[in-house]
Amino acid sequence: MPAPLGKTPTKKMPKIDVLGIDDSASTRSAVRFFRERRIVVRFVDLRKKSMTPAELRYFLDRLGPALLEVEGIAPVTAADFAADRGKLIARIHADVRLLNLPLVRYGDAVTAGQDEATWRSWLARRNVPAR
Repeated sequence: MPAPLGKTPTKKMPKIDVLGIDDSASTRSAVRFFRERRIVVRFVDLRKKSMTPAELRYFLDRLGPALLEVEGIAPVTAADFAADRGKLIARIHADVRLLNLPLVRYGDAVTAGQDEATWRSWLARRNVPAR
């Protein structure tokens, strides 16, 4: 991980949460993307602190099946997604790797996976230099 920036963000800096796994290359890349632009991010390692069911439902409602599109892991089918949400949430809590990481939240907007184009548009809206 890059060296952390100061703990006190200014008013110009957006509040960005990155949820992922510490040893994931895509998660490290997302954190690096924002830190290179001098944005303080709140990083949550999902192996150390799991998401609450309400927070997981929020991401499921916002992103739908795109939240669970991960290659190389036991796939979650559309039927699984449309069926019982409680079983799906329990399955995700059992294996965080089912999620398309990193999950990045900026206000009400969320993304799953590497989505630098969207992140750049968030920064452009806030008039933060996107390099």
